Amino acid sequence: MKQYLKCYLVAITVYLFLPVLSLCQTVSDPNFIVRLTDPVYPDKEGPLVYYDTYHNNPFSITGQYKAFADILSADGYRVKELNQKLNKEVLQKASIFVTVSALSHLENWDLPNPPVYSQEEIDLLYTWVYDEGGSLFLITDHMPAAGAVSSLAARFGFNVINGFTQRKDNGVEIFSRSRGNLLASVVTDVADKRIDSIRCWGSIGFIAPVEAEVFSLLGGEYDIFLPTQVGQMDHPLRNNIPFISGRHIANGAILQCGKGRVCVFADGAPFTALLQSIKSEKRGMNHPDAAQHVQFLRNIIHWLDNRL
Repeated sequence: MKQYLKCYLVAITVYLFLPVLSLCQTVSDPNFIVRLTDPVYPDKEGPLVYYDTYHNNPFSITGQYKAFADILSADGYRVKELNQKLNKEVLQKASIFVTVSALSHLENWDLPNPPVYSQEEIDLLYTWVYDEGGSLFLITDHMPAAGAVSSLAARFGFNVINGFTQRKDNGVEIFSRSRGNLLASVVTDVADKRIDSIRCWGSIGFIAPVEAEVFSLLGGEYDIFLPTQVGQMDHPLRNNIPFISGRHIANGAILQCGKGRVCVFADGAPFTALLQSIKSEKRGMNHPDAAQHVQFLRNIIHWLDNRL
């Protein structure tokens, strides 16, 4: 029973909503090889990027988020996992702090989902960004991840909704210029590196502060369901769960915050490269629908690094 529970939790964590057996067989795609012809730091001595693993972050840079780290490393950044509580001395060593799908608890995911970052850590991060020019890349996902980082996001003016999004037609989650849900912005309109389409795999949304630059929107094609228990998150979601419209709700935005910068993205899957179940179905940057995701990620990191 204990092993089954562990498998079940891993299944939900990777947000695939398929049978538990196949979910537990999700692995990093070994055939996803990153080769860049134009790294921004060819000498491999770029800024230090901390990747948080202390706050119940389920993905490591040697596991499901290996592709993310591989891209940054190929671009010349120094990527290091940070498995400790935040303090001023630690933050001053880095230029970018990345947090992905942090969780309040590893096992109890029903409401409430209290903040996983302490108020001291939130204040430190805000000061580091606003006064010292650091950059925060906050990648979250649906309940319970959204709830765990809601206080951190709110410190920068983002109201993250702790629920689960679903297209009304249960269709593929494509965000594109032609659909009108991928918008012109400094990270999507980079010269010769324009992003026209990205794909998500189940996420959440947020209300961005007015001074933020939103680059992707859910829109009226989405509903945002608000379950109270993980067990209610069947796919498709039941119609007796409270929900709100996704109209005018963002799922990707950037913010100039004092001397520093913040990017919030509400789905962790687009920056992975996974093989799913015994069929080894592709999910993330290795998927045919995600041909521009590598450049999309680079554009975000370059903006956070003040390269754009």
